[in-house]
Amino acid sequence: MTTTGNKMRPSFGEAFLVWLKIGCINFGGPAGQIAMMHRILVDEKKWIDEPRFLHALNFSMLLPGPEATQLATYVGWLLHGVRGGLAAGILFVLPGAFVMLALSLLYAYGRDLGPIDGALFGIKAAVLVIVFEALIRIGKRALKSSLLVSLAALAFIGIFFLAAPFPLIVIAAALAGYVIARTRPDLLGLAANPHDITEYSGDRWRQFTVASVAGLVIWWAPVALAAVVLGPHHVLVDIGVFFSKLAVVTFGGAYAVLAYMAQQVVETHGWMTAPEMVDALGLAETTPGPLILVTQFVGFLAAFREAAPFTPLVAGLIGAALTTWVTFVPAMLWIFAGAPFIEQLRGNRRLAGALAAITAAVVGVILNLSVWFALHVLFGTVTERHWGPLRWYAFDPRALDTHAAILAVTAAILAFRFHRSLIEVIVVMALLGIVTQYSF
Repeated sequence: MTTTGNKMRPSFGEAFLVWLKIGCINFGGPAGQIAMMHRILVDEKKWIDEPRFLHALNFSMLLPGPEATQLATYVGWLLHGVRGGLAAGILFVLPGAFVMLALSLLYAYGRDLGPIDGALFGIKAAVLVIVFEALIRIGKRALKSSLLVSLAALAFIGIFFLAAPFPLIVIAAALAGYVIARTRPDLLGLAANPHDITEYSGDRWRQFTVASVAGLVIWWAPVALAAVVLGPHHVLVDIGVFFSKLAVVTFGGAYAVLAYMAQQVVETHGWMTAPEMVDALGLAETTPGPLILVTQFVGFLAAFREAAPFTPLVAGLIGAALTTWVTFVPAMLWIFAGAPFIEQLRGNRRLAGALAAITAAVVGVILNLSVWFALHVLFGTVTERHWGPLRWYAFDPRALDTHAAILAVTAAILAFRFHRSLIEVIVVMALLGIVTQYSF
């Protein structure tokens, strides 16, 4: 075990209660969650010092998966080993997962009710603003050089106009950053000299092997069971395989992978419509826990609508549980397998270059998501068109939904002019959506 940098190590019971509290109040997306954990763990409890917290955050940013969940898992591992990491990671996710499940049930059974439809209409406008706000925030942090801006532009062109797969964009950006960092790290906004490295005192290869083998078995066991019992082409198997693949390519946080997920869920699998995908993100923004819990909503509806041989309710519950399982088990696996190598990874300039390039490409991907959401929220019917390798979205400018546009502008004023919190914006827009539903 490595050190946390502080001597005020809590008992496991004390830490358990704090992780449960964090899991119940961690609203605000990754940025807000990381800031809250810093305040509680570093400033108030002093369980981990500032350098170790930043080291853990850097490591989490290198990995696919929800970085705030992985940060909690890593700190829990530092404090109490594997049981501490499991407690921190599970409690960070579980309260939000229960809330998202309740919202999924309400969505499936409460559609066509005036107040619910009105609230969802208002939340769509809030989601549009939230995504653009994320684009601006991440862009300011990530685009430190003209080369990184170019990588972001290429990523946008690739995914928006050429329909390039998100995993391909991530791999291409990582390779470019890895190569460039060897000779010109300054082009990627990196320092010329890597950080000093400290050694992990335990048997890191043994932990890597045990965590990898056990994690892979635990990860894939439910998917394999579904394939054996229900057949390889059942929707639950498709859900397990798809979201397992998503767990491997979710570099850059939830907003980055949402574009890829939306493309596949709506256009390839046909599990949801584009407006429902916007609803899903809006509901995820209202819950505690990682934003990537939006996948649970998708898994619930996909199984709910192709329920045989189960009832829709049972199928939806299984789909939600399976989606959550294959989304978060890999995220924790990366931590347990890789945490002993954290300092070596942090000191590797080429890996830092790959991460910088991936983060820049993510900005382009989020821009694609922003445009995609804007078109579907503001213009209703949007048609995908192709000409050779080119892809674009056709819409009628005269079909602008003026009510949605007014709500979006209102949400933007609340967020950018008055700096209201995410939850406040969503609540206000949901109420305005209900008023709009009954007024027009």
